[in-house]
Amino acid sequence: MTKVDLSGRVALVTGGGAGIGRAISETLAACGAAVVIADCGTAINGEGADPAAAEKLAAALPKAVAFSESIASPSAGESAVALAVKKFGGLDIVVNNAAILRDGFIFKSDPGDWEAVLRTNLSAAYYVARAATPVMRDQVKAERGGKPYAWGRIVNIVSTAGLYGNFGQSPYASAKAGLFGLTRVIAHDMARSGVTCNAVAPFAATRVTESIKPANPAQEAYKKGALTVPAADVAAFVAYLCSPKAQDISGQLFAVRGREVFLMSQPRPVARFVAERGQDFDAAVRQTFAPHLTKLETDLEAFASDPIV
Repeated sequence: MTKVDLSGRVALVTGGGAGIGRAISETLAACGAAVVIADCGTAINGEGADPAAAEKLAAALPKAVAFSESIASPSAGESAVALAVKKFGGLDIVVNNAAILRDGFIFKSDPGDWEAVLRTNLSAAYYVARAATPVMRDQVKAERGGKPYAWGRIVNIVSTAGLYGNFGQSPYASAKAGLFGLTRVIAHDMARSGVTCNAVAPFAATRVTESIKPANPAQEAYKKGALTVPAADVAAFVAYLCSPKAQDISGQLFAVRGREVFLMSQPRPVARFVAERGQDFDAAVRQTFAPHLTKLETDLEAFASDPIV
């Protein structure tokens, strides 16, 4: 992948101490950005905390600092942004990657798990963006990096689970689907400031793929394939979205699987009929909508083919 130049930029990566987040932190740093690695070192289910990995990574990068508080609160979002500004003089790039996973079929699910997953996977991204966007807007006025300001980037790491659905992942899929909705809103809200916001659904070997319990042969094939995909490919595309060349790309949904980069469709009308009063809907649905109905398959089944690495 072609290396991009992010010299002078300051990035905040949530969940940046392990897995895909670590690869993104390392790649942005290699491109010249200073990086705030926000990672409390929790387990994949959100329990416990060990900030050692983030602190060790920060010490190994040219310009980096660890933020070891859980990002899943409004005050933590504000503190992480404030740390970036205090330590490095500004904040130009935000990558919302922090996520936990607590699976369970909807008829057996725990409301506490639902709330914990949404707090980390969705609310935390909102908290960080809410704190970061005023800073970016002020940087527009200050002409940081030149005029017009073209350094502002927000990338939200979503999941195909939020697009396709998957067995037992109501909290995770709902949070990731919501994160794409947040992506679109931020893209609209920040368009006049020249700050872009995009979403990337990654495929890579992480703690998430390790935790997958296949429900059928297609999902088994997915797990075997996913475990061969390096996280560095995802990080390389994220770095591109943060580069000057991607200034006109905003509000988009991408997926990255090894060397494959997908532009994903977004929900828009694909068919239409005008109903008469008292009409039998079924006949119109069968005639007009049936060819366009979306197949009920999981993301693991949809992407069970061998990845290109």
